[in-house]
Amino acid sequence: MKTFPLGKRAVHRVGFGAMQLPGRGAFGPPRDRAEALAVVRRAVELGVDHVDTAQYYGPAVANEVLRSALYPYPEQLVLVTKVGAARDEQGAWIPAQRPEQLRQGVLDNLRALKVDRLDVVNLRLAQKGGAAALLDEQLDAMVAMRDEGLIADIGLSNVDLDQLRRALERTEIVCVQNPYNLVDRGSAAVLHECTGRGIAFVPFFPLGASFGRARVLGHPKVKAVAERLDVTPAQVALAWLLATAPNTLLIPGTASLEHLEENMGAGHIRLDDEALAVLDGLATDGAEAARATRAGVAEDGDAEDGDGDA
Repeated sequence: MKTFPLGKRAVHRVGFGAMQLPGRGAFGPPRDRAEALAVVRRAVELGVDHVDTAQYYGPAVANEVLRSALYPYPEQLVLVTKVGAARDEQGAWIPAQRPEQLRQGVLDNLRALKVDRLDVVNLRLAQKGGAAALLDEQLDAMVAMRDEGLIADIGLSNVDLDQLRRALERTEIVCVQNPYNLVDRGSAAVLHECTGRGIAFVPFFPLGASFGRARVLGHPKVKAVAERLDVTPAQVALAWLLATAPNTLLIPGTASLEHLEENMGAGHIRLDDEALAVLDGLATDGAEAARATRAGVAEDGDAEDGDGDA
């Protein structure tokens, strides 16, 4: 499957994340503004029609680079942003979870991106297992902004299974963005729920966070699979996520043209059964879930059939 629905439109399954466009730690100006602009434009040239961003990347830097590179935006481009956090003057991440802060976050994104409506806005929760009453208030605020026409669709980020199910009782959710990769499968239950309900699942840290990249890309078995298939470890890690379920949408981020080309190449790699068996087994807590999700999809007849290029 080359595309999957994200809100009102189907998008290619390899998109682009804007988090690395600002400086180190997603804070401050780009290290090379010219290359940052070139990366964004090249991503669209390569077929990216799903870009993930946030006003607090920089802050205000990622959205400014996207606007400068792409405005007026291609008609097929789906811009996804998120609210629920902010940055202090030192770049530390701080929660912005109250309903009025969520609204201000949406307004800031609208202004920075120079659009009248955001395609999808993810409500990023400060913690999994948080107070149900606060989640209800947050969802009410998101629904109100959707009804007002400020956003088209609502997504969630950093949620557990109970939070996802509670949200679905109150409104439609078009995507869930949680950490998930070859060695971190703590969101396996959430992925399985999304797959069963036809909700896009967008794994962040697909190659591991900055402190965990060596565990993914440097893993001897990942390197061995990459060598056998004549691809890179990063492409193996991304291709595995695409193979896990048809509703996974990737948003690997980079400010490097070379890495962009490498990431996009993952969409053309098909992992064989031997590779999948090795990779599924890297995280024992998630191996059975990965195999079960793939098997369940195959039984439904959706594993190989897709809508083609949108």
